[in-house]
Amino acid sequence: MDLKLVSKTLILAIVSSSFALTALAQWQWIDKDGHKVFSDRAPPGDVQEKNILKRPGGSNQPAAKSVSETVTAAPALAASSTAGKASGPRLSGKDAQLEAKKKQAEEEEDAKKKIEEEKVAKARTDNCDRAKRGLANVQSGVRLSVINAKGEREFMDENARVEETKRLQGFVESDCKK
Repeated sequence: MDLKLVSKTLILAIVSSSFALTALAQWQWIDKDGHKVFSDRAPPGDVQEKNILKRPGGSNQPAAKSVSETVTAAPALAASSTAGKASGPRLSGKDAQLEAKKKQAEEEEDAKKKIEEEKVAKARTDNCDRAKRGLANVQSGVRLSVINAKGEREFMDENARVEETKRLQGFVESDCKK
């Protein structure tokens, strides 16, 4: 056999198996709807221990309790769960970080909305000013000209002046509201 071919095959096998190791760190549980969920992250807190089917590493499964331990622990567990619900949810470190990130994202979104509203308001005031100036220009009686489709200059007749006045008045009414 060729030694280079064997060494290349061996290196390829080692590299391939190292990529597969990341797939071993998987969680598997049954969610509240009864569906199996596969993830690289731990299940949410509302998933019961009995519904967690597989953990990363496989060996850190909680030890099964005997029937007598389960019977004696059930009333204490029920009392502690009702007391825990009455005091409100406790945030772990990750939950607090998640809440902080969520709050920061909401603040950033509010700031973006405020900036966008300011831009729209500024554009509206600019449009209002232009429409008012144009309306004053048309109503002044000065001879106005426009460029037609052929690129030639035409002077506005009285009908065109009335139409332009109506159009500019519509802009003033829509953009100059306060």
